Amino acid sequence: MYCATCGAPLAPGLSYCNRCGANLKERSESHTGSIAAFLTAITLVGLIGMGIMLGGMLALTTEAHLGEPLVGFFMLFVFLIVAVVEILLIRQLSRFTGSSERKIIDVPQQPIMPHELRPSQPRTLAEPMQSVTENTTRTLDYSRTD
Repeated sequence: MYCATCGAPLAPGLSYCNRCGANLKERSESHTGSIAAFLTAITLVGLIGMGIMLGGMLALTTEAHLGEPLVGFFMLFVFLIVAVVEILLIRQLSRFTGSSERKIIDVPQQPIMPHELRPSQPRTLAEPMQSVTENTTRTLDYSRTD
């Protein structure tokens, strides 16, 4: 296992990361609450969407006295909206659960970049920087002699 915060390898059964101190138990508990919230949202969107579709159908046929083609178009439109929202919620849920498993359990796979395949260029040594104290000492020496 690897830490989701710093990426350090972890021994099984640890509560905290040895390198950064991140709480490993808290992450798994927060994921279950988030997953439950996503599932609840998916269920509620489906039920409320179905209620709007059926209630709208009844209201349009009895109160507005619209024909079957318009009521059918309304039902299709509401169904498409609910279906798109459901698909987006399910996609977010799969991204959330997939990213948490990838961060905590899997070994991160990093792609090889094109610049890593080229041989390294020989480096030249940089010019040494002057010391701050050396400049200060020289300045004080000059002022004493004046």
